[in-house]
Amino acid sequence: MDINATLVGQMITFALFVWFTMKFVWPVLEKILKDRQQKISEGLAAAERGHKELEIAQKYAIQHIHEARSKAVDAIEQAKKQAAFIIEQAKIEALKEREQIVSLGHEEIKQERRVAKEQLQNEVVNIAIASAEKLLGRVITEADHKAFLNAETKFRAPEE
Repeated sequence: MDINATLVGQMITFALFVWFTMKFVWPVLEKILKDRQQKISEGLAAAERGHKELEIAQKYAIQHIHEARSKAVDAIEQAKKQAAFIIEQAKIEALKEREQIVSLGHEEIKQERRVAKEQLQNEVVNIAIASAEKLLGRVITEADHKAFLNAETKFRAPEE
């Protein structure tokens, strides 16, 4: 065989191989490459969207953290104000109660003083009657006693 015939045969075989590859193999490979390229571009786009969403979420989270922190500070301040108000109200109530207790104590003292004064007056009257009985040498009756008391009320000192 001649080298020319072999070369022509190889050229025809190569041409058939190229035609077969271009007709049947290349479209499949091209489709696989396009699908792969599309998946890669979609993945890159999704990654880019993910980065943007992450940035937005971080900004949103930071904003919410600042809002929550300011709300917490406001709530703490409001609680402190309310606590101060409650303490002031308790002090006012305690002062009112103290004044009430003191006034009740003063009234009780006045009443006990009045009772003691009446008891002292009765004892003085009894001592005076006993002295008068001894001086007069007779027993003083109830009518004498009332007359003595009426006469004593005229000369009694004014009460406080």
